[in-house]
Amino acid sequence: MPHRSKMSLAQLTLLTTISMMGSSIALLPTELAQVGTISILSWLVTAVGSMCLAYAFAKCGLFSKKQGMGGYSEYAFGKSGHFMANYTYAVSLLFANIAIAITCVGYGATLFNVELSTVETCCWTLVVIWLCSMLSFLGARITGQISGVAVWCVIAPVVTLSVIGWYWFDPDLYVASWNPHNEPFASAVSSSISMTLWCFLGLESACVNCDNVDNPERNVPIAVMTATCTVAIICIVSTNIMAGIIPNAELAASNAPFGLVFAHMFAPEAGHVVTAMLVFSCLGSTLSWQYTIAKVFQLSAREGFFPSVFSKVNRWGFPALGLIIITLIQTGFTFMTASPSLLKQFNMLVDLAVVTNLIPFILSMAAIPMIMKMANVSVAKTRKYTFFGLIGAIYSFYAISSLGYVEMFWGSMATFVGWTFWGFLSTKYADEHPIHLLRDSQFEDID
Repeated sequence: MPHRSKMSLAQLTLLTTISMMGSSIALLPTELAQVGTISILSWLVTAVGSMCLAYAFAKCGLFSKKQGMGGYSEYAFGKSGHFMANYTYAVSLLFANIAIAITCVGYGATLFNVELSTVETCCWTLVVIWLCSMLSFLGARITGQISGVAVWCVIAPVVTLSVIGWYWFDPDLYVASWNPHNEPFASAVSSSISMTLWCFLGLESACVNCDNVDNPERNVPIAVMTATCTVAIICIVSTNIMAGIIPNAELAASNAPFGLVFAHMFAPEAGHVVTAMLVFSCLGSTLSWQYTIAKVFQLSAREGFFPSVFSKVNRWGFPALGLIIITLIQTGFTFMTASPSLLKQFNMLVDLAVVTNLIPFILSMAAIPMIMKMANVSVAKTRKYTFFGLIGAIYSFYAISSLGYVEMFWGSMATFVGWTFWGFLSTKYADEHPIHLLRDSQFEDID
């Protein structure tokens, strides 16, 4: 029996942190510049919603006897809820990982001062994805160690900017960038909700990896809350400082905004160093997410939802063959979403990832009362946890409504396809369904 390494609390917190910040914050200033500094209001809404989600997930991880968002959903929706949560989350990660890899390519192209064609962008994106997939084969401990190093490559420049960037901060420039396109207030705030939420989507990754963590009952809730608080503070402060240093039009056109701001504050050489650090950080984030998606598919395969090939492990206890299949699927999606503009392809992938990722969020929040009831949690505490889950669910619905019709359409299509899959798969769980009680009585005389 191969030895399966376990992640410590520190490694899990770092893995969760880089799953959020390591990928999203890299291009976030550029994306928010499309809206203007009015996006700080979106930050506040998303921060509240994300903290409620994180708190609710922490309690789910503490009291649930089933792992991950699929396990949480099963408490209220049975096996169908478990399947749909895992399925939609897996679909979300297929898109999200491509977006993370594209971020890495964008920074790399800026670092080496090259212009990439559409095909070249796709090819380099696939190089990043396949490289990280290969590294993931080494298991949880190696993944945690590499992610632990990579996260400092983004934390160092972002914290530095947050602390000393005020020296270059121009309040007049910040105010001038408030609403550059004169969008209506409600539209301007909602238009950047998906981007700010993208920065927090990794908050559930600690729950997904809970079977590879020492003392998960204690460590998973701590890791989720600590990572979410850290990311909220760092992202809000750094992106708003940057908006007061770099003119809005220049920031909105950059594929490497953090390199741009350090070049402006110090010298071009400083910008090159920071850009290189962000390249490595994005690689680390891609690695951690490739590891996570393989575990999602593995858990689903163990439940019988996905083909058994996704549950087969190598000598390090990692589902390597399953990840190869996943990466092949990502290869197809990379070319399917190809766009002449790197940022347009990134935006499309982010919106698709967000809309499908919110479905298991909503299912998990709705299951909180049943989780607490089955764990014999007191009525007062159940009401408290349910309240935070309700706020998280309301925020999730608001985030979905802020997306475009195209993203809503494809997200809905992906969900309906999942329900169709479940219809064919559900016969495996017929004996667990209440309807089986009628099988021998009501229908016994039917030929």
